[in-house]
Amino acid sequence: MGEDLTPLVQRVRALAAARPRVVVAVAGAPGAGKSTLVEQLQGAIERDDPALACTVVPMDGFHFDNAVLDARGQRARKGMPFTFDFAGYHALIRRIRDAANTEIAVPLFDRDLDLARAGARLVTPQHRVVLTEGNYLLLDEAPWSALAGCFDLTVFLNVPDAVLEARLVQRWRDHGYDEAGARRRAHDNDMVNVAHVVQRSREPDLRW
Repeated sequence: MGEDLTPLVQRVRALAAARPRVVVAVAGAPGAGKSTLVEQLQGAIERDDPALACTVVPMDGFHFDNAVLDARGQRARKGMPFTFDFAGYHALIRRIRDAANTEIAVPLFDRDLDLARAGARLVTPQHRVVLTEGNYLLLDEAPWSALAGCFDLTVFLNVPDAVLEARLVQRWRDHGYDEAGARRRAHDNDMVNVAHVVQRSREPDLRW
């Protein structure tokens, strides 16, 4: 991304000095670069203070399986808020906050397989900073609004729609779609999700 992460790292360190574990939420529209930012932030935190272990818990691990979405007739809308196991994600984040001395298994989403893998990563007691990222972490509508208060610091990525659209089309091209198919996938579902996130998310602690 190229931005100087120092101010963000300093905010995380200040929070970590006052509590046993810090949970940082990075939200934004599809294609905004959330996973890239948290990867870079994780590296910057651990370089700045090697004793401050950090890990990442993506919301995407709570995608409902395609078989569930097919049964509900929702496969074409995959990625919308109702296609995620909100209750499972909410319970996990609360457990991560409240059980800092316990090893916790978390799921990860495999884009190549298009499914979530259970127990794919462990949050251990050594992880004093947990970065979680996802489209709907700041969504100001039920049930997602129940996440308010679960995070110590919230960040929202501001990215122009034209940039998001280009990234999303390329994402589908990378998954084997031709140009027309990639544009159709981006317009018919992804950009609808973009509008939903941008218009209905509450104000974060920091816009990036």
